Amino acid sequence: MSKLSDKMNKRVAALTPAAILTFNQKISAIPDIVKLTLGEPDFNTPEHVKQAAIKAIDDNESHYTNSRGTEGLRQAAANFLNTKYGLNYDPDKQVIMTEGATGAIYSALTAMINPGDTVIVPTPIFPLYVPILMLAGAKPIFVDTSDNGFVLSPEKLSAAIEANKDTVKAVILNFPNNPTGVTYHKDDLQKLADVISKHDIICLSDEIYSELTYDGTHVSMGSILPEQTLVMNGVSKSHAMTGWRVGMICGPKDIINEIAKVSEFTITSLTTNAQAAAEEAFKNGMDDALPMKKEYMTRRDLLVAGLEKAGFSCPNPNGAFYVFAKIPAGLNQNSEAFCYDLAKEAKVALIPGSYFLPGGEGYVRISYAASEENIQEAVSRIQKYVDKQSVK
Repeated sequence: MSKLSDKMNKRVAALTPAAILTFNQKISAIPDIVKLTLGEPDFNTPEHVKQAAIKAIDDNESHYTNSRGTEGLRQAAANFLNTKYGLNYDPDKQVIMTEGATGAIYSALTAMINPGDTVIVPTPIFPLYVPILMLAGAKPIFVDTSDNGFVLSPEKLSAAIEANKDTVKAVILNFPNNPTGVTYHKDDLQKLADVISKHDIICLSDEIYSELTYDGTHVSMGSILPEQTLVMNGVSKSHAMTGWRVGMICGPKDIINEIAKVSEFTITSLTTNAQAAAEEAFKNGMDDALPMKKEYMTRRDLLVAGLEKAGFSCPNPNGAFYVFAKIPAGLNQNSEAFCYDLAKEAKVALIPGSYFLPGGEGYVRISYAASEENIQEAVSRIQKYVDKQSVK
């Protein structure tokens, strides 16, 4: 008689635990280790946002809400996107509040994918999209952008579409990008939009780091190609609210209606007091990210300067809170082996670049969502490690 576990969903069985979390867990037991691994703001949720949640609890707002989100939250979210990025979404027909940006990605891909579809994924990129695609029965088409400054070119996009023209359903963009910190400017997006508009495909634009754009102003793909774009965002990074789990997805109403079905049947509705907090964040905290952004820029400059002195090279990290650094020549270019050795010998934890799919090998991702003190200590330890390796 076979084990019951052998009868489980074969797509689920094919998945492996998240490499980033597994690596982070393994090195966490090393005494005195400085961790620059996980992408989570080290700031607290703004006080006025917390108070809004407390008030909601005190007012007994503890019941189911509209599965798309409360009316007040959807209106506040739509107004935030309009004020910040010039996006025009009807809060009743074109906005769904989701269980973080992850919920937006899951619901969108589940709603649009048929088994055998393909989805274009520019890499390096946060690997979360891949298991969700696999669960939906789609095949990811990886497009390595490492030879183009980590930006998807219209030529590469066009070639990927043509090579998969009978199956391609969507292209995923994530900017500012995790892990590289690179973002897309208006001209970049317009050239990609010119390609996408020639085909019946959807652009999933993950813009969760939009408020952490350092050079210039964030431009949303939704403002350039609204009829074919689904914009995903939320309060996790902009308001240091990762644990509140409030994201959103916006786009053409007919597509949003289909995504709403998946969201409704998956989560019923978001936590009521978390929605009250997010409404306050969008309504009265439009600039809450500014002091955090200023501090992140200071940390970024400190980290990049230290890494370059130690022989690393870094693509311009003009958004999010990551540096994607090339391992110096002469050191182990296997990023996983390099990071394990660095953790063991120098007691500094970074994430291997290979975890971020094609184009990531030979790099390491370093999160500067950490104190200046920890960044300075990490840089000092990395320099000593590099110096020691060079004399071996």
